[in-house]
Amino acid sequence: MTNETFVDSPKLIKPLQQRRAGALDALRGFAILTMILSGVIPFGVLPFWMYHAQVPPPDHKFIPIPGITWVDLVFPFFLFAMGAAIPLALTRRIEKGASKLQVIGYIIKRGFILAAFAILSEHIRPWMMSSDPTSKINLLAILGFVLLFGILMRFPKSFNPYLCWSIRIAGWLGFIIFMALIRYPDGSGFSLYRSDIIIVLLTNSAIFGSLIWLITQKSILLRLSSLGILMAFRLSSPIAGWIHSVWEYSPLPWILRWGYIQYLFIIIPGSIVGDMLLNWIKNPESIKIRDSNVAIAPCNGTLQDKERNCWLSLRYVSIVILMIAINVVLVVGLKARWILETSLISFAMCGVGFWLLSNPRNDTEKLFCKLFQWGVYWLILGLIFEPYEDGIKKDPPTMSYYFITSGLAIFLIIAFSIIIDVFKKRWLQLLIDNGQNPMIAYVGNSNVILPILALIGLDRIIESITPIPWLGVLRGSFYTFLLALMVSFFTRRKIFWRS
Repeated sequence: MTNETFVDSPKLIKPLQQRRAGALDALRGFAILTMILSGVIPFGVLPFWMYHAQVPPPDHKFIPIPGITWVDLVFPFFLFAMGAAIPLALTRRIEKGASKLQVIGYIIKRGFILAAFAILSEHIRPWMMSSDPTSKINLLAILGFVLLFGILMRFPKSFNPYLCWSIRIAGWLGFIIFMALIRYPDGSGFSLYRSDIIIVLLTNSAIFGSLIWLITQKSILLRLSSLGILMAFRLSSPIAGWIHSVWEYSPLPWILRWGYIQYLFIIIPGSIVGDMLLNWIKNPESIKIRDSNVAIAPCNGTLQDKERNCWLSLRYVSIVILMIAINVVLVVGLKARWILETSLISFAMCGVGFWLLSNPRNDTEKLFCKLFQWGVYWLILGLIFEPYEDGIKKDPPTMSYYFITSGLAIFLIIAFSIIIDVFKKRWLQLLIDNGQNPMIAYVGNSNVILPILALIGLDRIIESITPIPWLGVLRGSFYTFLLALMVSFFTRRKIFWRS
């Protein structure tokens, strides 16, 4: 990878020397931490926009009302990041000489690991073992977390292979004994059907999304065509007939269902973005700027972009603000059901975005421009679908939900990438660390942070000083922050769980 030559000017942003998909890790980290936060905020006493739109307070009973809140964005953002990571992960294996058959084997193996994680993680949650966890239950939850380390830890290459296999076997044996002895409040023991539905959905998405990418890696058009076929199945599935029968059939109902693959509407757009990020990482341009060719911007910053080789700092800041603002406008407007007004404002903001992202001068700016174009496409497609199925909803997911959230995820990637890859700021490092270790983050709060606080008695003290609802949000934020620090600790020491 070549280094880049920069202009040492305070008015110019310096491109990143070493290209990494840090924005993708940040999006994944943002999704996993906000997912955890949404699960630890006070239940039933906050405004409706603090919960899933279809299970509003105070009763949190399912109501098929249209709209989305910030809570409804975290899962599709995680899915989108998973889809975008597929080209990066599989291309790395292909470039190392793996055949397509070996890559398929890896995909199946990864699916098995995710399926095991979905089942095992649900069995070790404290509230699954007891509605009122005791010290014994909390210790069992921590033990389950330790056993998952033995099963999922990615060992450094310097580790002795025999030691690695010994730890792996010990982890599985420990879990077998754990599951043989444990009993749940209903008197049952281990069950394949006791699983985390979020991870089950991710398992199906990872397997089928990876296979589709492998088949269509050299043809975006073919990949988009697969979306058309999936859409035909999705729209026809409620109608009695053979399509309905195929859609409802499952060879392994405890883990695989054809209906789960509808989330490929998010995974596949993510994989297209992943291809773009991969090309940007692998083939950066060598930007060589001569001082004589760069005009120094006047104090009022009105220099035309065509006279420069890089955009002004103010322009980048404006893009970041715009990308975040579009997310806010869409969530607020769609929940309030100001559909026409929200659409018109969104179109106007997209027009401003095209203006701000015009005339890209280097490969990073060209990447942002292409990403934005795809984001606008998915957003417009989603807004056109919005009236269908009685408005956008997460539960059950609507066509507009898939496409609008895909567009919003792309806008957030652009914002994160500018902060990380252009400004080279470390503001999002905590998100990146958690995004690189999402499996630890997913169970760390329920199986480490909360049990430890309960064992030492701090949970009661914290709850006593945060009795009112919004202080409860602060309490949940504190728990989430502790989790983020714990995951960051593991990540910085190169301790990862594989998936």
